[in-house]
Amino acid sequence: MALGVLGLVLGFALGGALLLGALGWTLQRSVDEEALRTADAVALLTAEDALPDPLPVAGGQLRVQVVDGQARIRAASIDADRLVPMLGPDELRPGQRQRLVVDGQRVGMSGPVRVVTVPAGTPQEPRTVLVAKSLSDVRHSLHVVRNLLLVGFPLLVAGLAVVAWRVVGATLRPVEELRSGAAEITGRAGTERLPVPAGQDEIHRLAVTLNDMLDRLAASRDRQRAFVADAAHELRSPLTNMRTELEVARRLGGDTDWPAVADDLLADTERLGRLVDDLLLLARLDEQAARPSPVGPVELGGLLRTVAARYPSPPVRLVVPDGAWWVEGDPGELRRVLVNLVDNALRHAHGAVELAVTGPAGAYHLVTVTDDGPGVPAADRERVFARFTRLDDARARDAGGAGLGLAIVRELVRRAGGTVELTDATPGAVAPGLRATVRLPALAEPDPE
Repeated sequence: MALGVLGLVLGFALGGALLLGALGWTLQRSVDEEALRTADAVALLTAEDALPDPLPVAGGQLRVQVVDGQARIRAASIDADRLVPMLGPDELRPGQRQRLVVDGQRVGMSGPVRVVTVPAGTPQEPRTVLVAKSLSDVRHSLHVVRNLLLVGFPLLVAGLAVVAWRVVGATLRPVEELRSGAAEITGRAGTERLPVPAGQDEIHRLAVTLNDMLDRLAASRDRQRAFVADAAHELRSPLTNMRTELEVARRLGGDTDWPAVADDLLADTERLGRLVDDLLLLARLDEQAARPSPVGPVELGGLLRTVAARYPSPPVRLVVPDGAWWVEGDPGELRRVLVNLVDNALRHAHGAVELAVTGPAGAYHLVTVTDDGPGVPAADRERVFARFTRLDDARARDAGGAGLGLAIVRELVRRAGGTVELTDATPGAVAPGLRATVRLPALAEPDPE
């Protein structure tokens, strides 16, 4: 605000100086024009040899003399000196127009005087017309204007400063309310929002945008807290089992079946390791805001054969038609997608799991993983992709997993530019089974190197 007022003062000062300069130049020009008109009129009379004496020029602030080539006065106005020329021999240049400012005492006036010279007469009898015009009116006008500026400008600046202070204060008041509201936000649980001004202006839109951002941050914070709580619960379960087994083994002493204890501890350790790996993978996926560029072309047939080799056949049956099925992506991530889907299918299947590739379906190749288990109700097919989500029939910790497999599948498929959905394998059956369909962008067969 202070800088704005200072800039306003400097601007007014510069404007005042320019105004005084322009006014002085304009008044000086009007004085010169009046003096030259008078001189030209007297010069015309001189050329016609009709020069009266005294010259018919109004007195007051105007004096006129006509001098010859020897600077002798030949005619003068009523108030002009008839003995001493207005200009001395060293100042007068016969035959030239001149404009000079001299002391007014030379012509009996106070203050500076403007003197103009105009050549007149004939070559045989040259004359010079001298006209003196007082500059007192010019000085008085400039003095009045300067005083008005010196008095008016401070008052104007003060008034504008008060108005600007009120206007800026009213404009920034909503900003201050936003600042104070933001300072009160602690990040704790609960709805925390900024005050929204009533006006439909930029501040209003800013407040609405910031509140939308706070809502997104609150939702993200709630998801993070839920994720941390679920992760802590899942990590506590195998750790609790391990501690219980060790405490029981210590109390039994020599009666402890250490090979069985080692097997149980190894199973819990493997489960804990898988859970930690899944959590780290999800954390890494969350940190990558933008999808990275695909690693390269992947042939789905070979990838499915590699995954199927991990499992006995039956129960996993592989269906890969002849031909090449090329997609673009990270082979490791796509392998993780298939492994998670097959593991999930084996966990719920009664006796058979089918891993197949079909297509193309438009611009996509389809990979399906089908089981003959109880299936997933339609109302829960979107919910099972959320993290740590397990349906009631999969609550057993040993068989149900941690509820991260399908969440990882969706994230990895999305990074590959595809989609995943769940449907009934056999609609209408008592045990309809479940079919997971992964759509991956199809590629033409790459050229051999």
